[in-house]
Amino acid sequence: MRRINYAWVILATGFTVLFFSSGSRFAFGLLLKPMSEDLDLSRSALSLAATCFMIVSAVSMPFVGRLVDSFSVRKVVSIAVVIAAAGIALMGLAQTQWQVILLYGVIFAIGNGGSSVGPIGVMISRWFERGRGTATSAAMSGNALGQLIIITALASALVHIGWRNAYITLGVVNLLIVVPLVLAFVRSDPESSPPSDADPAAPPPPDTAALPTKTIFTSRQLWLLLVVYAICGFQDFFVATHVVAFAQDKGLTAAFSGTLYAFMGLLGMFGVMSAGLLADRFSSIHPTALCFLARIACFALIIFTQTTPAIVVFALLYGFTFLITAPLTVTFAGSMPGPPRLGMMSGIINMVHHIAGGLGALVGGLVFDARGSYDAAFVLMLALAVLASVLTFTIRERLISQPRPLHPIQPCC
Repeated sequence: MRRINYAWVILATGFTVLFFSSGSRFAFGLLLKPMSEDLDLSRSALSLAATCFMIVSAVSMPFVGRLVDSFSVRKVVSIAVVIAAAGIALMGLAQTQWQVILLYGVIFAIGNGGSSVGPIGVMISRWFERGRGTATSAAMSGNALGQLIIITALASALVHIGWRNAYITLGVVNLLIVVPLVLAFVRSDPESSPPSDADPAAPPPPDTAALPTKTIFTSRQLWLLLVVYAICGFQDFFVATHVVAFAQDKGLTAAFSGTLYAFMGLLGMFGVMSAGLLADRFSSIHPTALCFLARIACFALIIFTQTTPAIVVFALLYGFTFLITAPLTVTFAGSMPGPPRLGMMSGIINMVHHIAGGLGALVGGLVFDARGSYDAAFVLMLALAVLASVLTFTIRERLISQPRPLHPIQPCC
């Protein structure tokens, strides 16, 4: 009997980890308004917890990347899931702002940073040489499906169980399902896998050559890429944190707003799969450009009109773009010579994305508290989308290369 290639087991496991990680993370946006009302905290005060989450998880990502490069992916991810489960479950007991910041912004952030797209993307890239973009996108679609299914379930049950029990349930599910799954099935690379029939999707042993760190960080192309990812993160977590509250402010019911938020995940699944296919067929530049061009359209729409149909179109169109750049992190980082640096470079790119995302969430709350609407924030997001689309076309697929050696002049005679 033909054995299943273990690369597909790795892909399915990565998908499942991201499914629950994403559902737990995006619950904050769904629960923002009931938390604000119950704890008697402003949206900007709660958004500060989201900002802290983004910064702490971001800072942890390069360290997680180094651990993944040096040690077992299974150990790193399983420990991270336990920490994340504890943080999100204890959110159900929070009574004050500082407790929300500690539990969500620090503890859950550290755990989520070690079980999110960075380490999972590196793991998938080690198992798939050909079709890496498509395989990574398939795993990343767990983010989108988790947002769809988990947020839909929470939105329908929220009126009965309340926001506190929602957090406790998420923590218990992560602990009882995700941790055993990771311990049972994750393998760091093909060398540590159970025997299976050969498959051309599995990569050959990696080249151990790596560029010097100085060469990487003095690259103009790297800095352009980091600016683009910073803009992407700033927009992503502004929308993720505030879109449900914005929809409710405009008269949509809590149930409809939550369902719309969940269906943004469904569109995100189509977006992330499109990104992988385009990256494998053409280059990572094409889906990145598509992402920001679509965002120009949706932010322009919501500035022009904020009717219910416009809000639905805005949310779904933005949802399509939400995860497009996630699988491209590994493909961009992989274009930098030196597989031993893949975890570190992916972590740095994700760190910039998340730090900027935390600022985006906070700016959204500050704008609303100051003006009573998100209109000024939408104008800012439109301007940033235009800037990012321009910068994207200046990035080369091959980001960094070794400096060419100087050849001595040969004597003519």
